[in-house]
Amino acid sequence: MVFRSLFAMPPFAVSAVVNLDLIKGAMTLSKNKTATVFAISAAALYAINVPLSKLLLINVLPRMLAGFLYLGAGVGIGVLLGIRKTQNRLADEQWLDKKDLAYTIAMIGLDIAAPIFLMLGIANTNSANVSLINNFEIVATSVIALVIFKEKISRRLWAAIILVMLSSAILGFEGTEAFVFNKGSLFVLCACICWGVENNCTRSISDKSSEEIVLVKGIFSGIGSILIAFIVGEKPPEITYMLAAMLLGFVSYGLSINFYISVY
Repeated sequence: MVFRSLFAMPPFAVSAVVNLDLIKGAMTLSKNKTATVFAISAAALYAINVPLSKLLLINVLPRMLAGFLYLGAGVGIGVLLGIRKTQNRLADEQWLDKKDLAYTIAMIGLDIAAPIFLMLGIANTNSANVSLINNFEIVATSVIALVIFKEKISRRLWAAIILVMLSSAILGFEGTEAFVFNKGSLFVLCACICWGVENNCTRSISDKSSEEIVLVKGIFSGIGSILIAFIVGEKPPEITYMLAAMLLGFVSYGLSINFYISVY
């Protein structure tokens, strides 16, 4: 309901509950108030992505927007990391090493693909549709965690997933016209599957510095998406929209992912 009042678009309340790992983190660490606050903060920050990206797509092409969103996340978190370094607050951090290389490469590749798919989906269907279908990430993440990463998913967690999906559908329902399956919907589904795999890769290295993970994600995924945009003939946006996209990326991707990793 908060996002309904903010954006006058009911389905955006759905976006605040899109990630299984956030739900799982909040449940398994329910006694830890800090972890719960991190989980809610990550979801809330991510929720602003769809409506504001829809506005930016008026002046920024999809692949370029995906690139600058992630680049903004990397640059912004990099600045925060630099500030922490000058304050000598990094002594206890664990950094990525060679053992994490496979997961890191997979994470970067999937983070190039997923936001491009999402931006193409937003560009080709309405925002309500995107917000509703985005909940498939919950299913994708849970199935991948169960089948590939052999994680146990309790009955309690399955029940929570079902309740989240039902409540999301209710919050977003405005009649049959609110959900239309089209080309844009397929792009959003592809983004959800990519992020489902990526969530599990990130989970596997979440014991390392969250800022470093977001920095690596943002810089390399952002540059990769921008290169793809140039290859397919997209032109960079005006500097104003470029900076706006990077600021949105810092908030909705950078800070959100950082909070999400910190849940663990």
